[in-house]
Amino acid sequence: MPTVAKIALLEQFELFSALTNEEKIQLCEAMEHRKKPRYSVIYQPGDASDHIFLLTQGAVKISTHNSEGKEVIKQLIHPEAIFGELALVGETQRTETAHSLKEEVHFYTIRVSDFQRILAKSPALSLSLLQLFGQRMMAAEHKLENLIFKDARSRIVGFLYEVVAERGRRVGFEMLLKHSLTHQDIANITCTSRQTVTLVLNELRKENLIYFNRGRILVRDMETLQASAA
Repeated sequence: MPTVAKIALLEQFELFSALTNEEKIQLCEAMEHRKKPRYSVIYQPGDASDHIFLLTQGAVKISTHNSEGKEVIKQLIHPEAIFGELALVGETQRTETAHSLKEEVHFYTIRVSDFQRILAKSPALSLSLLQLFGQRMMAAEHKLENLIFKDARSRIVGFLYEVVAERGRRVGFEMLLKHSLTHQDIANITCTSRQTVTLVLNELRKENLIYFNRGRILVRDMETLQASAA
């Protein structure tokens, strides 16, 4: 990809909005394009933690597993976001798994050493990165609080509300979300079971709050859905 096109791509990432044109060019020179088929591993525990990743197409889940193999999804990454950023704060080997969802994913890799060289010269990028870590830390704390203080139904409904509010689009008075998540994925995000997710979704449909089929969720009333998560 020509440098001009790479710069245009970088400008879609909020993290890099404060970079100078020269810094963007330096970053472009360090970027390498990669793609992975759907449902494939991008990295896993034990892999060298020497790159960060810029997602441009598809969706990625960041997860961990317990000793019995049960998966907990810690983050969902969508285009124009970075992942693998723990490599910038001392991680030498991956402790999490990054896995593509139901679409082929496209991303760029940047060596940590190259990124750190640019980071050292850009206070604005350092500040943006600090804000990113802060946002992700607050999201993790919010998830922990939900796990402690909310029951399974409230966690599932709350997750639906948040993801639709963030990534859905308005259709008349309703909100439509196209997604890549299975019921098991939602269970792994909310620390519930697939059976509980299916039960709650069916209850919400009977209450005429949502309609769903494979890959789509239509929320009929966001305010009522939010109230149901309280």
